[in-house]
Amino acid sequence: MNARDVIIRPLLSEKSYAGIQEKNYAFVVAKSANKTQIKLAIEEIFGVKVERVNTVNVMGKLKRMGRNEGFTPAYKKAIVQLAKDSKSIEFFDSLS
Repeated sequence: MNARDVIIRPLLSEKSYAGIQEKNYAFVVAKSANKTQIKLAIEEIFGVKVERVNTVNVMGKLKRMGRNEGFTPAYKKAIVQLAKDSKSIEFFDSLS
C-alpha cells in the first residue's frame, strides 16, 4: 500500500486543534491500515519522527430525513504523537 493511500486526509476539529501544541495530530486513514503502516506513511509524507499511533474505528451516525433513514459513512481515525525532538507538521502550523 502506497503512503498516500494510507493517509486519506487530516481531521480538522476542535479536539484535534487542541492537540497541536503537544504535537498530536489527527488523520482519517484507510480502514485496512495498521499502526505500523500509518507510522511509516506519516514519516514518509511529512518527514517527521513518529513516537506512537493510536487508532479508532468511528462508526457512522444514524441520520433521518423525514421517514427515510440511513447511516453516515464509517471511517478510521489515527491520532499520531510526534517525538519531542521532531519538527512539527507545517500544514498544521498555520491553524494553531
